[in-house]
Amino acid sequence: MNRLRTGDDVIVIAGKDKGRRGTVLKVIGDGRVVVEGINIVKKHMKPNPNAGVTGGIVEQEMSLDASNVMIFNPASNKGDRVGYKILEDNKKVRYFKSNGEVVDV
Repeated sequence: MNRLRTGDDVIVIAGKDKGRRGTVLKVIGDGRVVVEGINIVKKHMKPNPNAGVTGGIVEQEMSLDASNVMIFNPASNKGDRVGYKILEDNKKVRYFKSNGEVVDV
């Protein structure tokens, strides 16, 4: 069970976008995440007429290391660490370490 999942609201804690918030678009298996609107880079694309791609400079989101983001806790308005616990119905859920609220509802 991963600490971060697609659709989580996260805050960046390190790097050029420190302090910005976004939503996780994709979790890559080797400990990296792509966050909406974060880590935007300019990429030079070669034109490909067969695929209908025009060339030029495009902006796209690149992946960040998962250690550079924290799940955003709306109760405290800060990033928070995540733990795991098993509920009475034997369901494993994530919870915020600071206040014990369940992340997955």
